[in-house]
Amino acid sequence: MRSDPAPGALDGVRVADFSRVLAAPYATMLLADLGAEVIKVERPGVGDETRAWGPPWSDEGEATYFLSVNRNKESRVIDLSSPEGRQAALDLVAECDVVIDNFRSGTMERLGLGPDELLDRHPGLVVCSVTGFGSGEGASLPGYDLVVQAVGGLMSVTGSEESGPMKAGVALVDVITGLHATIGIQAALRHRDRTGEGQRVEVNLLSSMLSAMVNQASAYVVTGQVPQAMGNLHPSIAPYELLTTADRPLAVAAANDKLFALLAEGIGRPELARDPRFARNSDRVSHRRVLVAELEDVLREQPADHWFEVLSGLGVPCGPINDLQQAFDLADRLGLQPVQEIAEPGRPPVRTVAHPITLSRTPATYRTPPPLLPPSPGTSQAGGA
Repeated sequence: MRSDPAPGALDGVRVADFSRVLAAPYATMLLADLGAEVIKVERPGVGDETRAWGPPWSDEGEATYFLSVNRNKESRVIDLSSPEGRQAALDLVAECDVVIDNFRSGTMERLGLGPDELLDRHPGLVVCSVTGFGSGEGASLPGYDLVVQAVGGLMSVTGSEESGPMKAGVALVDVITGLHATIGIQAALRHRDRTGEGQRVEVNLLSSMLSAMVNQASAYVVTGQVPQAMGNLHPSIAPYELLTTADRPLAVAAANDKLFALLAEGIGRPELARDPRFARNSDRVSHRRVLVAELEDVLREQPADHWFEVLSGLGVPCGPINDLQQAFDLADRLGLQPVQEIAEPGRPPVRTVAHPITLSRTPATYRTPPPLLPPSPGTSQAGGA
């Protein structure tokens, strides 16, 4: 439902959003949810590419991809290829605190909207650039999530020997990069509020991917050891994987000796925790195959939901493999309110996934649905997908 509460944490922050597709639009949506005013600049006639990325489509013919990252924004059509459009863009920037784009490096400069030029005009501006491979030697490389999952190492550790390299089932690199952009923008705004100085914020997909590889990246950087794909296994913890039950797999994350003892107790095999092959995590990693056989002998006797209830009751981290419907049902049962509806006069309510951050005094709000594409200058018809 629509909510109009007190001003959000970022109330008063105005964002000129020259981005499209996913990484940067996700960042600007998060800022908008927290109270920022976001003006999304779109191309005449077609707008953001994701307006046409379907199926699936909503009942009103809107691409669900576009709907996923564009709530709480105003759309403004500007033709950046024309002198008039570039002037309109400069006029918009003059009224904003933040400018963000995810064009290929050099594009904004060619349009007369480069960070250096904008900061010369407006020293307190925060200018965020989201690229695939940075503004140096990789400036000419186009950045797409699939490609960066490949070249950034994620696919090399995802999948198994049988499957070969696999991408994540969602554009994970784009999402992580969008989060990094959000953090960078807010840090720059904090500095601006203290000193009056704006600055440039640069985020790229490859650096975000390498940072998000965390322990796998650290293993290589510290030891030179190159991690390999292990399917659903963990290189350093056991059991931390999928285990077979009577119906569907159960993810079990017994990440320390105490949790393993609770797991053994929960399945009625407390002696496993005293077995010298399984007493410590390092022992369990060394004897993973025989350990899994012992556990699955018992787990196959009951369905995954039974073990989820029993083991969760003991504090053992575990859960069945849910599809998205089951995942949303679980979040709903847990009181997380994972789906919100946004109503706007003259338009059917739009269902949207809830903002993930809870703030006790300045919570996220759902003020407007993702915008329809406005008419191009000189026309009377809107051109939404």
